[in-house]
Amino acid sequence: MKIAVIGTGYVGLVAGACFADTGNTVYCVDKDPAKIEALRKGVIPIFEPGLDVLVKRGAAEGRLLFGTSAEEAVAASEIVFMAVGTPPSATGEPDMRYVKGAAEEIGRAMNGYKLIVNKSTVPIGSHRMVADWIAAHTSQPFDVVSNPEFLKEGTAVDDFLKPDRVVIGTRKKEVYDKMAELYAPFVRQGNPVLWMDPVSAEITKYACNSFLAARISFMNELSALCEKVQGDIEDVRRGMTTDARIGKHFLYAGVGYGGSCFPKDVQALLATAAKLDVPLGIVAAAEHANARQKRSLAEKVKAHFGRDLRGKTFGVWGLAFKPNTDDMREAPSLAIIEELLAAGANVKAYDPVAEENAAKLLGNGARTCPNAYEAIEGADALLVVTEWNEFRHPDFARIRKALKQPVIFDGRNVYNPTAIRELGFTYFGVGRRGPSA
Repeated sequence: MKIAVIGTGYVGLVAGACFADTGNTVYCVDKDPAKIEALRKGVIPIFEPGLDVLVKRGAAEGRLLFGTSAEEAVAASEIVFMAVGTPPSATGEPDMRYVKGAAEEIGRAMNGYKLIVNKSTVPIGSHRMVADWIAAHTSQPFDVVSNPEFLKEGTAVDDFLKPDRVVIGTRKKEVYDKMAELYAPFVRQGNPVLWMDPVSAEITKYACNSFLAARISFMNELSALCEKVQGDIEDVRRGMTTDARIGKHFLYAGVGYGGSCFPKDVQALLATAAKLDVPLGIVAAAEHANARQKRSLAEKVKAHFGRDLRGKTFGVWGLAFKPNTDDMREAPSLAIIEELLAAGANVKAYDPVAEENAAKLLGNGARTCPNAYEAIEGADALLVVTEWNEFRHPDFARIRKALKQPVIFDGRNVYNPTAIRELGFTYFGVGRRGPSA
């Protein structure tokens, strides 16, 4: 098939590269000429494991093409994916300016029937808006289908190539059949291609991310209770995950969720529900709990060192909102560092891949370092914020020597508290049992 993908961000580039890898001809479009030129040279604008291999292979074999002209890409394609950004507005609702602009461009470029696919995360009911925007600029026939993405940053390529499910939102069987044919190479093991109406497809995207966010916030709230009563959230988690009704995913306590999906989608769902006067108390509570949790590690630091941190320096390991990505959007590290700086502290930080993105966002008094051990040299304590693999088995003797005081604040419960304390460290985790329990 010939496919146009409007937008070469996180979703669009992964989708385009994966579709091209299954034999389709894919035209990826972006308004930024520098970005397109870099992609043509094989320079990937985001860190996503495995994506560079697919992009370079698709480009080398002539199946993955990059350009700035939506008109040319749409005219040459039978299916057009809209994968432009929908950043949150001040009210929490997605900003639809880019979607509207892309829809109008598509309408003006149409030279025959096109199947238009909403791949961007869009508000409930957006399939109707997109259809109206396109129809205002063309008399050609078209259909709009809702096809939400369920990619996890850090494993996005694998998620796309081997999806748990594919959701197709359309009322027309022929449209569903066309989309099912496109996705057939990715579901050969029998994972479902779900046919539903467009509104249900749009809700499904928000429902999944909001539910997962609620699981995370639930565990983070329980971790606070564990700390008060000398329980251990890791023991609690193990007790919960053995219940088949609950499962094992997204039940780890930590410093809160971030990234481009959970915060934005939770806010968007709440904004839509508020407009319709539908209370979503559980979703609202998950968001509020997450905002508190992002600052909880800094509060532990203040509880130990005092609220005035002037003259103190803290080493932070991990800046990206999760491992295997350079994404700093809504990263808990930013809230933690902001709290430390506001209390007068200095911060030295290290992240394996997010250093460049983080450096643009860190305030005065914080700087990035080229390696993990330089970030803690002369620091008063180590804060582990992102659970990169290289932080799981560090040289603890070297850490003790580098730190002024052997203190570790483990924001992801990476380490065994008993083992770390036996090495002579003062250890603070999230919801972990204290040394005297």
